[in-house]
Amino acid sequence: MPAYTGGVPSPTILTAAQAARRAEAHAAAVAQRTQAHLDRRSRGEAHPVEDFLYTYYPFTPGQLSTWHPGAGVAVEADATGSEAAESYVRTLAQRKWYRTRDGLTEIDLDRWHEARGSGALFIRDLLERTLSREGTFGCFGLHEWAMVYRQDPDEVRHDQVPLRLSHAQTDRVVENHRVRCSHFDAFRFFTPEARPLNEQQPTRESMRELEQPGCLHGGMDLYKWAMKLSPVVPSEVVLEAFDLARDIRTLDMEASPYDVRDWGYGVVAIETPEGKAEYVRRQRAFAARGNEIRRRLVTAIDAAGIPAAAGSGR
Repeated sequence: MPAYTGGVPSPTILTAAQAARRAEAHAAAVAQRTQAHLDRRSRGEAHPVEDFLYTYYPFTPGQLSTWHPGAGVAVEADATGSEAAESYVRTLAQRKWYRTRDGLTEIDLDRWHEARGSGALFIRDLLERTLSREGTFGCFGLHEWAMVYRQDPDEVRHDQVPLRLSHAQTDRVVENHRVRCSHFDAFRFFTPEARPLNEQQPTRESMRELEQPGCLHGGMDLYKWAMKLSPVVPSEVVLEAFDLARDIRTLDMEASPYDVRDWGYGVVAIETPEGKAEYVRRQRAFAARGNEIRRRLVTAIDAAGIPAAAGSGR
């Protein structure tokens, strides 16, 4: 990859008090979103919708709640002499990837770039390529249906959740629709019988050629990319990506063959014209939100001094 030269602008400066307030507000916002999950986990209770955010994506509520100002921002000593604020800056300085120099605590971009630069370059290229494409809005969430196609009841992944239709009816929904899944991490869970029905055969290697803004899994994965880019992405952007992933996961399961009404969710019956219209309406809104987050992630990567890959961009 191109060599890092440290060519980033002078940082924006936050006082210790400003940083401490933002960190406290961020932790409170994350707690509001994750406390129910932590309570369920302490009781050993599974949740068919929200558990996905903590099992498929290997990030804990504690990691999410840790505030980072992002690349291009430094924290200085507080002129008010607040002990709490100064204590926060000392804690920040002790975290991995941070350094203190000339009275400013900031991300050590030299070390981060050496360890994470290649991965960040891949992510940047993927995001830019996705932004360059029109969204596709005709899949209707059939990936979840293809994951149970022609399975016996004891083989279904979410065996604690009933199907909305019989197994035979569920199979007919798959057989009566075009299956057009472009996302490898969804396609790899298709049943063997469903794989040949898909119009594409995505692979890990073809991800950058196939990713498009309308894909629900691609939108959820923005949370993964934001966390993998830590700490150069501002935590406010990471939390936006988490919120998007949670909202998309809701549609993912409401439009699935599973009946999640006992958990307080609705039904998007994609086997009907009305359900298809509802699915596409929400899918388009998620694509717009996802593209805005993609642009903000690219901005954060640029602030960290990661250059665009040759041939990428819009």
